[in-house]
Amino acid sequence: MGNSFDILKKRIMQDGKCYEGGILKVDSFINHQLDPDLMYEIGHEFSKRFADSGVNKIMTIEASGIAPAIMMGHEMHLPVVFAKKKKPKTMSSMLTTTVHSFTKDRDYTVCISADFLSPDDRIVVIDDFMAYGNASRGLIDLASQAGARIVGFGFIIEKVFQHGGDQLRNDGYRVESLARVLSLDNCQITLE
Repeated sequence: MGNSFDILKKRIMQDGKCYEGGILKVDSFINHQLDPDLMYEIGHEFSKRFADSGVNKIMTIEASGIAPAIMMGHEMHLPVVFAKKKKPKTMSSMLTTTVHSFTKDRDYTVCISADFLSPDDRIVVIDDFMAYGNASRGLIDLASQAGARIVGFGFIIEKVFQHGGDQLRNDGYRVESLARVLSLDNCQITLE
């Protein structure tokens, strides 16, 4: 498949839809209706890219990051933990943070059980999109509260023009993006 990950780029160009305000809609194959074969390939690609990272746990945020994280976890035989957007009544020891959603333009309090993150964890964060980096910052905060270390971030699609990935890289994080959208100007999808 190579580093270019052409199968994903082809699907974005064929089935992706652009909306005003820098929104790329890929809900027909990534984050509403899922293409299991594509998700398998995504999980496989992330597992190859992070094979040398020392990862022992995969983390994401609900809901759209769960499928690719599970596929990577299956491939690498690692547990997957995800931050929840609603506090379950059964969760006693929890870590919480606030995340701003770009597409929904609202804040969420997200939580994760302290039972599932520890200082021994070396985490790769997997998510569907990297835009401004709000979800990633929230997951960094949760991992930090647990004393865990994030060894990398994997995104299916990075919207380069919104600079969230650049900020993570500037902070010293390893960032792997399978498709990089350079622009959505005039609702034209331009990939790297």
